[in-house]
Amino acid sequence: MAWLRQRCTPEDPVVRRDELLGFQFEGRTFPLIDNQLGIRKPQGMTAALSILTTYTSDGARAPYEDAVGDDGLLRYKFQGNPRHYTNVGLRAAFDQRVPLMWFFGIKQGLYLPFFPVWIVAVEVASSQVAVALDEAQRHLLIDSVGSEIERRYSQRITKQRLHQPVFRQRVIQAYESSCAMCHLRHRSLLDAAHIVPDRETRGVPAVSNGVSLCKIHHAAYDENILGVRPDYVIEVRADILEEIDGPMLKHGLQELQNLRLTLPRRRADRPDPNLLEERYERFRAVS
Repeated sequence: MAWLRQRCTPEDPVVRRDELLGFQFEGRTFPLIDNQLGIRKPQGMTAALSILTTYTSDGARAPYEDAVGDDGLLRYKFQGNPRHYTNVGLRAAFDQRVPLMWFFGIKQGLYLPFFPVWIVAVEVASSQVAVALDEAQRHLLIDSVGSEIERRYSQRITKQRLHQPVFRQRVIQAYESSCAMCHLRHRSLLDAAHIVPDRETRGVPAVSNGVSLCKIHHAAYDENILGVRPDYVIEVRADILEEIDGPMLKHGLQELQNLRLTLPRRRADRPDPNLLEERYERFRAVS
């Protein structure tokens, strides 16, 4: 985990599969993930070391949508037979209260790490464990036993620690670490802008509801200074086009008029035209 803290910076927070498999500890290779299984329980250790969620294209749904309970806690399924040694390792991690690492796939062979995480319940009937992403979640009551305030608090933690980081990295990776409007390539200056805000029902944290934008163009999009039509063409609000100011206004905003978004290579990662149209109508209402 100390190595991950050094390796995963704000500029480059994701880690490659080959790095995890080739990790060196005390002069020997000590993989942090299993080469074939989702649970890593090294020989000679009683408890599991890490869990992994394989990358899947999310389409119009968040990839973790079915894996988070109403209590805000991640649910991680057993590896086949509950008596399999990896599942025994998960139960041991619960019994011993030891932390694990969770590697979430955001692209083929690329993972966003979450650590430390803790197993806070073993749900045998559902062949799964409940995983806390934050120290505060370790002390919350599970499922319906907890209060409504506790559940909302836990859900907010999961949104901040899971939904938002995964959404950001998936969108930025889909756009190859570039602003879709101005092509700025500094990752630390890029955001994953929601088309439909995430506070709304249709504002799912899926790549198709996002656009990689630099911070200036993200703010301009949120403030309806810029709009994007369903055909991916950018429009600048009429009053902004008429303003006279410095080079930022001219080159950073006004010259975007009628330019087209630079889109992801994969068609499934491109903005959903229906969501763009819904957002564009809001832009037109204030233009």
